[in-house]
Amino acid sequence: MSKRPTVQKPHLDFGSETLGQRLARLRKQAGYTQTEFAGKVGITQVLVSGYETDRNQFSAEMAVRFALALDVSTDELLHPKAAKKKSTKKPSLKVMRRLEQIEKLPPLQQSTLLRTIDGFLKGVAV
Repeated sequence: MSKRPTVQKPHLDFGSETLGQRLARLRKQAGYTQTEFAGKVGITQVLVSGYETDRNQFSAEMAVRFALALDVSTDELLHPKAAKKKSTKKPSLKVMRRLEQIEKLPPLQQSTLLRTIDGFLKGVAV
């Protein structure tokens, strides 16, 4: 019986976080729960958890699905230095949902709420 040749793969430096940790961070930044993200990608929450904890390794197809669902490039998902280069940050899904709710308020309530937010952001008690 012949012995299979072994090949030493070069070490890949993914930076300070694993691929799973990066996936989890990007998902949270987008404002998705694991269940919401799983539905968007078309898999189960258990699989999302497996990918995020590095128990499962994702294929090229899953990387594309994840990137599309998160609205990021596959380079940003897979390459740690690419994420640092990205300069424009989109508001999270949580923030966007709140903005939609604010836009539904009557103009007087919108104005009052925006003044409160402005005061909070300036560090001044309103």
